[in-house]
Amino acid sequence: MFNLDPLLQANTAIQIHASAAIVAFCLGVLQFAAPKGTLPHRTIGWIWVVVMMFVAGSSLWVHEIRLIGPWSPIHLISLWVLAGLPFAVIAARQHRVDSHRRAMIGFFTGGLLLAGALTFLPGRLMPKVFFGL
Repeated sequence: MFNLDPLLQANTAIQIHASAAIVAFCLGVLQFAAPKGTLPHRTIGWIWVVVMMFVAGSSLWVHEIRLIGPWSPIHLISLWVLAGLPFAVIAARQHRVDSHRRAMIGFFTGGLLLAGALTFLPGRLMPKVFFGL
């Protein structure tokens, strides 16, 4: 019962955020499956980092859950991603593979899977898009 209408009727920040998150998720899955340390891995990785900056940055304009003024605890995940991504890139460039791997897996797991799962809570947008609820 997939229906894009609720997403297309949402404000621009939500549309940008959701679109970037879907792209980041797909690229992340591709990165996990692909060989590491190769030119394609680095190229897709740079694209993923830029897209994740859009995901995290655009979320700062999404205020559907308001617990502290316009903010919610989910925004802390965005700040964590925005602050941490540069360090993960630096770790890769310095060949600190374990630090890079842990950080990127953390951003994928926390920044996309956990935060993405929270968008499926009742009353939020994604149940309407995917299940018509």
